[in-house]
Amino acid sequence: MNLLAFETSCDETSVAVVSQGCIRSNVISSQVDLHREYGGVVPELAAREHLRNLLPVAGEALRLAGIAPGDLDAIAATRGPGLPSALMVGFKAAQAMSFTLEVPFVGVHHHEAHLYSPWIVGDPPRADFGAFEPNLSLIVSGGHTLLVHLLAEGRHRVLGSTLDDAAGECFDKVGKLLGLPYPAGPEIERLAESGDRRAYDFPRPMLQEANDDFSFSGLKTSVRYFLRDRPELLDDAKARRNLCASVQAAIVEVLAVKTLKAASRIGVRCVTASGGVTCNRTLRQALEQGCRRSGLRWRVAPAGLCTDNAGMIGILAERKLQKPAASEALVEEVLPSWEMDSLQTNGF
Repeated sequence: MNLLAFETSCDETSVAVVSQGCIRSNVISSQVDLHREYGGVVPELAAREHLRNLLPVAGEALRLAGIAPGDLDAIAATRGPGLPSALMVGFKAAQAMSFTLEVPFVGVHHHEAHLYSPWIVGDPPRADFGAFEPNLSLIVSGGHTLLVHLLAEGRHRVLGSTLDDAAGECFDKVGKLLGLPYPAGPEIERLAESGDRRAYDFPRPMLQEANDDFSFSGLKTSVRYFLRDRPELLDDAKARRNLCASVQAAIVEVLAVKTLKAASRIGVRCVTASGGVTCNRTLRQALEQGCRRSGLRWRVAPAGLCTDNAGMIGILAERKLQKPAASEALVEEVLPSWEMDSLQTNGF
């Protein structure tokens, strides 16, 4: 099967070709430079850029894979969650292509695709579902923080999610308070490398709560009031590095501790992680070391598949299309607030 996948849920336009579990091409056009001056993603601008970039990106993905449109056997696209106007661009283009080529179409849940990205390995990237085992998965990105129990392929249950600000959103909002460019996560990580993570004691929200939910709004507010009372720290390079290190330490501790606690409670032997914030090396190290101490196997998505990309969408779509009646009607609409709990989880 040759499958073409589209991903336009936020500010990356991505198209990939997947064949027999292998990502043959995965082209991504980022809009970071466009949105940086606004300090965050502007939905109307994102949709406009998707419209501008989708055809060139799709053409490049087909060229790199050595595939012509007539060689395609299926089309897939992210259906949700995401920005409504952004989702519409890729989803409707994919439906139109499916109709024109008379091939099956499937809409994919963005977070469900993240769940399986740690099982994509190698160069070129290939699905390693033969090694799949039940696991606890942490999905952590700019807009979402989730803990999900994967009982088997195609079967999952959401254990917890963010009640307000997600971890990546907290990074960005703290970065804005510090005057750092958007997206702030990578810059905070860079400054934290030479800072003292014990310099300032910021709260670890919900760390001791007997649930699997997250909340980072209080941490962001704590930083805001801390800087309001100490504005001179903003002009002190050493203090800024220490602030970044201390905030990062608080976020990482909450994510790692709650993940490992949940894994122990439900009795899985494997922990996985995906999403853009898992590019953070400190978080990866904390999770890996915690798993090693607890005797748990550890898998994390390759860095190139952590952020929004069509490769993971295509891998999951191809897997779903192996199930009878997986193809969807072309009258389906995007689901910007699509909850993972609403997915049918009867296995592939």
